[in-house]
Amino acid sequence: MLSSIIDAFKVPELRKKILFTLAILALYRFGAYVPVPGIPFNEFANSFQDSGVSMTMLDLFTGGALSNFSVFSLGIMPYITASIIMQLMQGVIPAVGRWAKEGDAGRKKITQVTRYLTLGLGLINAVGYLFLFKSSAYGVVFSTEVPELLTDIIVVFTLVAGTAFIMWMGELITQRGIGNGMSLIIFVSIVSRVPSAIFSSVNLTADLGMGIAITALIILVVLACIPAIIFVERAQRRIPVNYAKRVQGRKMMGGQSTYIPLKVNAAGVIPIIFASCLIYFPAQLAALFNIEWLTNVANAMSTGWINWILTVLLIVFFAYFYTSMVFNPEDTADNLRKQGGFIPGVRPGTATVTYIKNVLHRVTLPGGIFIAAIAVVPSIVFFFTGNTLIQAFGGTSILIMIGVALDTMSKVESQLKMHNYDGFFK
Repeated sequence: MLSSIIDAFKVPELRKKILFTLAILALYRFGAYVPVPGIPFNEFANSFQDSGVSMTMLDLFTGGALSNFSVFSLGIMPYITASIIMQLMQGVIPAVGRWAKEGDAGRKKITQVTRYLTLGLGLINAVGYLFLFKSSAYGVVFSTEVPELLTDIIVVFTLVAGTAFIMWMGELITQRGIGNGMSLIIFVSIVSRVPSAIFSSVNLTADLGMGIAITALIILVVLACIPAIIFVERAQRRIPVNYAKRVQGRKMMGGQSTYIPLKVNAAGVIPIIFASCLIYFPAQLAALFNIEWLTNVANAMSTGWINWILTVLLIVFFAYFYTSMVFNPEDTADNLRKQGGFIPGVRPGTATVTYIKNVLHRVTLPGGIFIAAIAVVPSIVFFFTGNTLIQAFGGTSILIMIGVALDTMSKVESQLKMHNYDGFFK
């Protein structure tokens, strides 16, 4: 792998993309420590330590920006929530569904609507956090040197502008860098919390030696799980395809055998990210309205058996939902028919579509259950132990980190192969 990284920096175009991506991510991490104007930093940090589990998890996905009440406090969550809404609307609103099939022009329309929706959700979240942190639960007193209304406007404007800036940085990485920008931002946010989680885990018990032993054991278990996660992430169900021989001009075409690769986890980390956003959405509503019963519901959904059941159900649902969005059996069967291909023992047309759908459903279920189990089991262990390292190194975090890392490495590998270098996966 080290040689592959060296080879990547030998390619000028690829080197520029990697350095550009790292520079944007560094800028994002810098913004996570730039506080909102007028915030009493020390007082707020002390009051945030007593927050509930839901706020702690929201802080994890912002890379600590929320606990600092920085300009990036809202993180990437408004954009992801907007993306979920647009994905769902494709199957509900016919016009949005047509946009998705119009190629680049349609994608541009969906992207534009997603941006506006992100700003709207960011505005709602910003107002919610403002009221929450000024409430008796936190008691944060903003700067008194300017009128309170003006301070509130400045805080809300800064948070919404920070969301727009994060969205812009993510799109820049996707267009001019390496990998998916939004996924990399979440990846960096989670990774940035690992050192502090390790320190907290070591000092969790009065016995320092015991704390080190427990921390080392957790890290070893995580390292042991990584190969199994990678195996499932790259596992495929290959449907054999034969092509009939045909004469085209003076050449004999076809007569070849290949396969249709169906990934066991075709949706990647998307189901986990979507499920996490929906589960912690009540926490954002609680922050907006500051209602006691809504806060209790948000905390209940953020931990305990309700959280575990919801996580499993939502991950499996989004695994099926997103797979159906990115893989269309009708189009695949139609393309096979046009190219003279067929699945051995299956009639072309409707029978082929039905066969591919059945295989896809059977393959998606174990993949969805696997990633749901990986996401839930560490949460159960954290619930009974209270070890913060398990929370940071939880199944959701691990799957997101591994999924994003594999996706980014695959993109780097494809670039390397274009320049006759071996990739990461040899």
